[in-house]
Amino acid sequence: MDRPTNPTLIILAFFAIYVIWGSTYLLNKIAVTELPAFMLAGLRFVVAGILILIIAKIMRLHILINWRQFFNTIIAGFLFLSFGNGVVVWALKFVDSGFAALEISAQPLLILLLMRVLQGKKIQLMSVVGVVLGFIGIYLLVSQKEIIRQEGSVLGMFLIFLAMLSWGYGSLFVSKADLPKNYLVNTGYQMLTGGGLMLLFSPIIGEKWTSPVSWSTEVQLSMLLLILFGSIVAFTAFNYLLQVVSPEKVATSTYVNPIIALILGWYFLDEQITLQSIIAAIVLLTGVYFINTRKKLVLFSRFSGKLSENK
Repeated sequence: MDRPTNPTLIILAFFAIYVIWGSTYLLNKIAVTELPAFMLAGLRFVVAGILILIIAKIMRLHILINWRQFFNTIIAGFLFLSFGNGVVVWALKFVDSGFAALEISAQPLLILLLMRVLQGKKIQLMSVVGVVLGFIGIYLLVSQKEIIRQEGSVLGMFLIFLAMLSWGYGSLFVSKADLPKNYLVNTGYQMLTGGGLMLLFSPIIGEKWTSPVSWSTEVQLSMLLLILFGSIVAFTAFNYLLQVVSPEKVATSTYVNPIIALILGWYFLDEQITLQSIIAAIVLLTGVYFINTRKKLVLFSRFSGKLSENK
């Protein structure tokens, strides 16, 4: 029996993964101009993780996990959040929020290549087309003189690439690791441990902490929105959609988030959108589409059929 769905709830959930997740680049950019990167990201995820586990407890979910699962959530939290997210927030000190979102949209390309190198997975024709387009899009994006000339921009690009590697390897790790079965409990522990590692690392590299009372109103609001909406609401919406619609439809957030980030960065922070960035976005996101799609090229299918007939 199919699970009954609420059209209004589905629309709101898509709004969450499209607009809210797309806006996190802007919110992080605003906050990191005033706060240290790892303190900012660490505090965000520790608070969000605690709130998620409280919600899980209220829902009467079993939140106790074994030591192996706890150790694996630490590893996942480090790969996804401590390094994967914390380094991106750090990179936002050097590059525009829209640029960062566009570069990160190439994540499926990187995961595909990691699967090929580390797991020996064969790359299908559609994905090969996507990889080629992805590399062209990335080249068009990072080769712009207007961006390269900005102080620290090359460092920012490199930091984002390292974060993408960490996130990509984390995706492969969690696919086989023994983790808490419930997604809410699993996420709560990953946020709690990943954020905790960032808070431990923050003073080691000399970050100076400040009281939330001393933050500007814009930063206070950004942090609140990141915790409640970016971490909790959007993630809950994401998992809800995975249960009621096809994964391909949920994956469309990969294409929408960078566009939302570009528009918000341009409107609120006066970030420049060049013609080359627009072309790079179209090429790159087309490549991501080819990587994500499960459909086959019609001509390739016919060609394969002819070969089979001739054997």
